[in-house]
Amino acid sequence: MKTLNSLLAAVAVCAAGLATSAQADDTFASLTYGQTSDKVRKSGLLQRNTENLNTDGIIGKDGTWGVRLGQINDQARYYMTYDNVSGDHSGLKLRQENLLGSYDLFYPVGDTTKLFGGASLGMTKLTQESSGVSRDTDYGYAVGLQGGVIQQVTDNASVELGYRYLRSNASVEVSPHGEPKAGALRLTSSAQTYLSANYRF
Repeated sequence: MKTLNSLLAAVAVCAAGLATSAQADDTFASLTYGQTSDKVRKSGLLQRNTENLNTDGIIGKDGTWGVRLGQINDQARYYMTYDNVSGDHSGLKLRQENLLGSYDLFYPVGDTTKLFGGASLGMTKLTQESSGVSRDTDYGYAVGLQGGVIQQVTDNASVELGYRYLRSNASVEVSPHGEPKAGALRLTSSAQTYLSANYRF
């Protein structure tokens, strides 16, 4: 619980600082869609209780929806992101939700094209919601990097292609109904390729 409270406080401070420093900037909002693949580690107990279970395949190139809101100028942007992805494999189903504060710098490569790169910090919520297994949820940190390219379409609208890599430590138990705990799953990292439609107010 202390870890969760610390993460929430860090995100809140980050968001407040970004809002304060970006008062003169424009507001922007985005809708994102992409594919996420996770690295999920099995506990030793789960390894002994299962055979040839590929936990990295539980969330593997699964569709991911997200929304973003932030501040932007010609040199950088500051924003909060929420996204959601779920996947299943070999009878196990996981849902991952991210709440991130991010900062990107821009590098123009043409009149209407920019490269971007930056960092993200926030929280991941991991939920194990497999059929026949007790539901379990855990929160962990999320920290990582992102980069990509933005193409301006009009003065206010743009599209972007991006890639984001996050490290995390959220962990959930696998306990079949009426049976002893079979083991645990721990999210170690996630990678997402996405497309985004952005509008600047």
